[in-house]
Amino acid sequence: MTLLFERHLERRLEDELTRDGLRLIAALSLAPDGTPAIDPVPMDPRLQTPAGGYYWQVSTGTGAARSRSLWDADLPLSTDAPSDDWTLRHAAGPYGESISLVERQVAPDAGGPRVLVQLAQDRAPLAAARDEFGRELALFLGALWLVLSAAAWLQVRLGLRPLRRIRGDLGSLRASATARLPEAHLREIQPLTEAINSLADARERDLELARHRAADLAHGLKTPLSAIAAQSRRAREDGAGQAADGLDRAVAAIRRTIDAELARVRAATIRGARGGDTDVRTVVERLVTVIEHTDRGGQVAFTVDVPAGLRLAVQPGDLSEILGAVLENAARHARRQVLISGRAGPQWTVVAIGDDGPGFAPDRIDEMLARGGRLDESAGTGLGLSIARELVEATGGRLTLAASPLGGASVRFEWGAG
Repeated sequence: MTLLFERHLERRLEDELTRDGLRLIAALSLAPDGTPAIDPVPMDPRLQTPAGGYYWQVSTGTGAARSRSLWDADLPLSTDAPSDDWTLRHAAGPYGESISLVERQVAPDAGGPRVLVQLAQDRAPLAAARDEFGRELALFLGALWLVLSAAAWLQVRLGLRPLRRIRGDLGSLRASATARLPEAHLREIQPLTEAINSLADARERDLELARHRAADLAHGLKTPLSAIAAQSRRAREDGAGQAADGLDRAVAAIRRTIDAELARVRAATIRGARGGDTDVRTVVERLVTVIEHTDRGGQVAFTVDVPAGLRLAVQPGDLSEILGAVLENAARHARRQVLISGRAGPQWTVVAIGDDGPGFAPDRIDEMLARGGRLDESAGTGLGLSIARELVEATGGRLTLAASPLGGASVRFEWGAG
């Protein structure tokens, strides 16, 4: 752009010099000896100032007329200047400067000598104007770059906002198999949304099929296990006690595996359907009533320290399964007492079940809760804790172990606690 501006200035300069050259030709006359003269002399102030940067010169073979600004210097002569038009060239000036010079040969009188008409101007003002234009252009382009960068950044952010919203919605898809992406408002994103939702539909169908197969397998094994247990009793009655014990241990191990698988199926179902608003005290009292009617539960005193009106965003059936498994363990291992307590804050809820039984060894709690550890095998607490952990994690909570105020073990269920 600076080069284009410089060429524009040169064209303007050429036009100006050509115009003044025509005035010189109009005022040109030749003496009898062929010496050129200009009358009237152009009165441009630059032409009247020695070394003023603007010059004219009219030359023939016998002499020359020049502007006062040339003083006693001469413009560089040319032997090949055209006679039909003006030509522009750059040359060294009379005072060491660079000049732009236009020239042409004319013949004022028919058959008379040819006259070389030259006009020149110092190129320094052009260079100064070019440099000034370059600086201003650089500032403008810098400001334009900032504006366009900000506009591009804003456009990208606004354009990608629907994709960021999709990224957030994908988190819901990871949390729940039943979640789907909402309909996109942009036509360009709609095919992506539909493809992801179709993939989620296929995933949900596969998960549901896998759950049903696992549940069918687990339930299908219960009948053969009951038959094996009956055979074990008959073997024991016939005096084969050792064989019966082996069968009983095998049946118990298989039952634990089946119960654990059913718990995982139930946990997967809970993850797919979160939500709810359950009165915790009502669920606890109903569970205590049921357990009190069992042989072991009738020998234990249950204390319910759950505030009335304490509510939890978990389905009632899911909360019953979570607390019921641990309450059965507490009743089985307690000596005399079981304490169920609950409390809540602005964003958290804690329910704890403790007993006065043998409890957990403090140095084994981390091992018992280690990733992949089996709670039912690590502390002799049965399958209840393993099932409870699966279910509480499926509802967005966590299970921790601690010492009970009664002296035994305490199982804490925390939802929303930091």
